[in-house]
Amino acid sequence: MRFSTLALGAALTTLAATAGAQVAAPQGTARNADAEWAFALTAYPTIVRGGANYTSAIATADRGALHLEARYNYEAVGARSAFIGWNFSGGDEFTWELTPMVGGAWGATRALVPGLEASFAWKRLDFYTEAEYVRDRNERGSSYFYSWSELGYKPLDWLRVGAVAQRTRAYGGDRSIQPGPFAQVTWRRFTVGGYWFNPGSDDQVVVVSIGASF
Repeated sequence: MRFSTLALGAALTTLAATAGAQVAAPQGTARNADAEWAFALTAYPTIVRGGANYTSAIATADRGALHLEARYNYEAVGARSAFIGWNFSGGDEFTWELTPMVGGAWGATRALVPGLEASFAWKRLDFYTEAEYVRDRNERGSSYFYSWSELGYKPLDWLRVGAVAQRTRAYGGDRSIQPGPFAQVTWRRFTVGGYWFNPGSDDQVVVVSIGASF
């Protein structure tokens, strides 16, 4: 099957599936420490043209300002990682949220990993980015900077579309920065999205996100 057919199928699956609404960040410099726990789990099946397909996953737990996060196949295929961070948020018409984190990776990659997650929103426009520096404890030359950024627009309450770009070493490819379009649909607590990196090139990658919050 040609890669373009796989990409189209993934995009159609994304738009046809149901998904969960994103929760707006509370106001203030830091979240209420007495808040209840909130959990989220997201899987990312990834189709790599000319490479090995794989699935990564992220699980988060938040209580007030405290943020905990665990990842699988994220920094590299075969890697596991865990983080602790602190949530800060604020704004009224223009809202923002910052989560500085520190953690470590083991398995295929053994590294100290400081990171930052940030989001900004104004009306139906939003920007989200997550970045981390993977500092390999065994080989300094294997250390690298990873990032994933989204610029989104919500024409409908249940639909979010926009542009995405990432820098990763999870799979091969000649491109340092990999751009592309994305789309997400929402329904209650479920989120499904589709990301198409490097469309029209020999390094095309399709990522489907399937998530739930509770």
